Amino acid sequence: MPTKKNEPTFPQRVYAVVRTVPEGAVTTYGDVAAVLGNPRLARQVGFALARLPDGSDVPWQRVINAGGGISFKDEFGRAEEQRQRLIAEGIEFRDSGTCDLERWRWDYPDWRLESDPG
Repeated sequence: MPTKKNEPTFPQRVYAVVRTVPEGAVTTYGDVAAVLGNPRLARQVGFALARLPDGSDVPWQRVINAGGGISFKDEFGRAEEQRQRLIAEGIEFRDSGTCDLERWRWDYPDWRLESDPG
């Protein structure tokens, strides 16, 4: 679906949401999609993040799967890079390779209020 002139593209909207996730917290692809209005677009959120240019300021590492794990299949070391970045931010992983979403998940407390047109 084409966007209106000056309207942000879907990837730009994804990046704006992900930029709100603070250091030391994680979110899921589905959470980002839900904030954008359609929780069924989780896969498209992942595609948008996979296309980030090198050096981007978007904290892509903070987006994980709904099971609390890293979705990369270690393409080019990305899974380990993501894990190390999250550990550096204080996120703890279980032996299973997942983190406790109840503890670390960001819930976007202000986003819905700011973006709610009603």
